[in-house]
Amino acid sequence: MSDAVVAQASSLQVSDAGWKPALQGAVLACSGLRKSYWQGPVEVPVLADVDLAVMKGEHIAVMGASGAGKSTLLHVLGGLDKPDAGIVTVAGEAIWSLSELARGRLRNRALGFVYQFHHLLQEFTAQENVAMPLLIRRQERESALAEAAKWLQEVGLGHRMTHRPGELSGGERQRAAIARALVTQPACVLMDEPTGNLDRHSAGRIQDLLMAISQRHGTAFLVVTHDPDLAARLGRVLRLTDGVLAPA
Repeated sequence: MSDAVVAQASSLQVSDAGWKPALQGAVLACSGLRKSYWQGPVEVPVLADVDLAVMKGEHIAVMGASGAGKSTLLHVLGGLDKPDAGIVTVAGEAIWSLSELARGRLRNRALGFVYQFHHLLQEFTAQENVAMPLLIRRQERESALAEAAKWLQEVGLGHRMTHRPGELSGGERQRAAIARALVTQPACVLMDEPTGNLDRHSAGRIQDLLMAISQRHGTAFLVVTHDPDLAARLGRVLRLTDGVLAPA
């Protein structure tokens, strides 16, 4: 991380039982993050001076009421929605100072995304869906498909590689979405209600899978969730209230 970025983010820390990360070690961080939306002439604040650092291999749950701004936080951190103020760094780079092309390349390299709905492309097989982020970066097709096959094996879908999304169960589709998020070997995966559409049994299997993958690969997870069981299994739980992020 450059000296300028460190200076801008010098106040970055979320105190939790004395936890004060070294900024240089954060795979994803923000400081002084602000975001509002406008409803006609009325400003609606969503994020107010949010500070956060996610370290390598760390698991963080973000909870809060519906409409509190949790998804907005993920979109801003992931370089999908521009903040009104503040700094966001991904793998040491200030993502909102980059061009749109460079920002997209950084997202592809350093971040993975998993949503409540899997967003798999119906016309492609599970293997082709998982390979898509590698194909987007113009990796050779055979190599990309081989990497996708490895990750489908990792999430327990090695026997379903040639199936299309409509032929998979809800839990299988979400596991394929997780494999797609991990195929680029990102430093951090941002998840928005990853178990929200699943029954309790399937949700439990996804939770087990996430913990096992993180242990094997050191991947950090930042998870927006209403699921107290999932939040309890993550290392740290934060709550977003009135635009402020604080330990739950």
